[in-house]
Amino acid sequence: MHLSNDIMRAAIEQQFPGSILKHEEPYGMLTMETTREQIIPILEFVKNDPALQVNFLTSLCGIHYPDQSGRELGVVYHMQSMRNNFRFRIKIFFSIEDAVAPTATTLWPAANWMERETYDFFGVHFTGHPNLKRILNVEDMDVFPLRKEYRLEDGTRTDKDDRFFGRDGHEGREFD
Repeated sequence: MHLSNDIMRAAIEQQFPGSILKHEEPYGMLTMETTREQIIPILEFVKNDPALQVNFLTSLCGIHYPDQSGRELGVVYHMQSMRNNFRFRIKIFFSIEDAVAPTATTLWPAANWMERETYDFFGVHFTGHPNLKRILNVEDMDVFPLRKEYRLEDGTRTDKDDRFFGRDGHEGREFD
């Protein structure tokens, strides 16, 4: 069977009607969005379905869109069927105040470190994770450094001239 974006999306929609909130195909890669309540059943389905055989969790990472009220944080799952030579991604979003997602470690043990890294940098708590703790930052750190809550540059610096960076000196200064 030749697996395609249409076949994958149709298989998931047939098994879980209404679970795909939206989809697109940037650069030809199927990208879908679902809810955190549906993510594990969908991942389990695509992994165990004999036709789809999505047997590889390529990566799992966090994302932060501070301007999307109620959907500021999310998790992206990059999936691959080695047998069918097919890749796709599926995303879930939630509010920053309710940064909780179910663990995928029950399906792919490799999700363990990816979820720990996502927790460490974005603050997403994975329910059911066997050992959710910081992996790269110090344990007593109380912030999540990849959230877009911090300025990119030190506004107090006087040793650089913005003209040398192609800026007139006003970009990126929304905090001044």
